Amino acid sequence: MINTNEILNKYDLRLTKTLGQNFLTDANIIRKIADAAELSEEDLVIEVGPGIGALTVFLAEKAGKVIAIEIDRKLIPALEETTAPYKNIELVHADALKVDIDRLINGWPGRVKVVSNLPYYVTTPIIMMFLEGNYPIERMVLMVQKEVAQRIAARPKTKDYGALSVGVQAQGIPSIMFNVSPNCFIPKPEVDSTVVRIMLTDECRKRITDYKVFHECVRAAFSQRRKTIINSISSSAYLGIDKQTAREILSELDLKEQVRGEELSVDQFILLSNLVAEKRKS
Repeated sequence: MINTNEILNKYDLRLTKTLGQNFLTDANIIRKIADAAELSEEDLVIEVGPGIGALTVFLAEKAGKVIAIEIDRKLIPALEETTAPYKNIELVHADALKVDIDRLINGWPGRVKVVSNLPYYVTTPIIMMFLEGNYPIERMVLMVQKEVAQRIAARPKTKDYGALSVGVQAQGIPSIMFNVSPNCFIPKPEVDSTVVRIMLTDECRKRITDYKVFHECVRAAFSQRRKTIINSISSSAYLGIDKQTAREILSELDLKEQVRGEELSVDQFILLSNLVAEKRKS
């Protein structure tokens, strides 16, 4: 197990609050995260925000390959030192939101998994990037803020139900695995943390006709929660659907004209987006 304080002192590292840097130091939690990923030599793991590599090296002991994407240049020397003994770790100094994921995973013959203690300030964009890209990912095991985990697993007509809930549940099955105390990090975060596992399956994905249309429908529906679905999707320039067409779509789905996004189930969002995609082509 990496001695975090020793590495931080050796490289005189000052953690950047704007990058949400809270390094996981608890070996038991790291082990539980790896267990939830169920890793083998067949697996390629993508890790976003490896920090100084405590989770990275543990993943490398079990997976065939680990690609660790770190945005903070000042962490790279420490990360290079801690991961040096592992030939199956590839370090990528970049913004994960701008990385060509297809290029990174191209040619890997086995499973692809995402396992990360995500920087909290970009949690939702990172998750949505992986979902919207429709990459061949088998699962994601992610450390997130507790409230984000609740949103991921939320059901319709609840306060936590939103675009993230629908986006995740349309493509996979989320499970809240366990909570993590702030005492397991350096420095201690001001929020509670939770590890969530999302199993992504073709059975879920194949229901969606057009991923871009689906995610735009969801985004539009929750951009202003008080808006009706008719007003939401008809005001999206990308969708190009007028109000009359939106009414026809709701009628086909046997939905009331005043229905809002928070009232629709994940299945109803998929059917809605499929009809929108069909109307755009006609």
